[in-house]
Amino acid sequence: MTDCNEMLRIARERYTTKHYSGKKIPREKLQDLLEILRLSPSSVNSQTWKFILISDQQAREKMAQVVADFNKERITKASDVIVFAVPEKISEEHLQKVLAKEIADGRYKDMKISGALDAGRRHFVGLHTHSVADTLAWETAQAYIALGFLLFAAAGMGIDSTALEGIDFDKLDELLDLKSQGLRSVVAVSLGYRAPDDSNASRPKSRLELTDLLTEFK
Repeated sequence: MTDCNEMLRIARERYTTKHYSGKKIPREKLQDLLEILRLSPSSVNSQTWKFILISDQQAREKMAQVVADFNKERITKASDVIVFAVPEKISEEHLQKVLAKEIADGRYKDMKISGALDAGRRHFVGLHTHSVADTLAWETAQAYIALGFLLFAAAGMGIDSTALEGIDFDKLDELLDLKSQGLRSVVAVSLGYRAPDDSNASRPKSRLELTDLLTEFK
């Protein structure tokens, strides 16, 4: 079990990489990271996200054409990029797939409760799917849970990362042909290893004090 002090060390030392070296992440290490991403939590285990891995150099150079100038090298000199996409509509097929996987994985010792839990998931999905905008907002929140999971895991594995929002997401959707699949890209992350002269590496981490952020209800 990882010591809590080690977790705190990772949180203190992890930072957003500004300049990458071009060094590739070993593929077995990347596969471990992708498995961690698969295991990310989501509200009612909805798992509505899709992850698009972009490792090929030419593919990353194509993606760089739809990002802001300051992010281009964070695409082309990274080892890998992952785009997070979510569907415009949560389909019946998807809900059935999630339930079938839960059953196959042995989540329900008593099969009688599977229907009730499926109904509960559908209830909460229904609360957030009154419109496409409503659905995308809820699903984007879930995608950011997975993003946070990935960023922390990467840091723990000695892999640098950059969450990317300086992107023309409409153009990225076109590039990746997401609209034909009923998907929208919402965020991306670069993964790799920092350049020796990365400008952000030597800057002290700056966060507001806990007393500025935390109140306790009694």
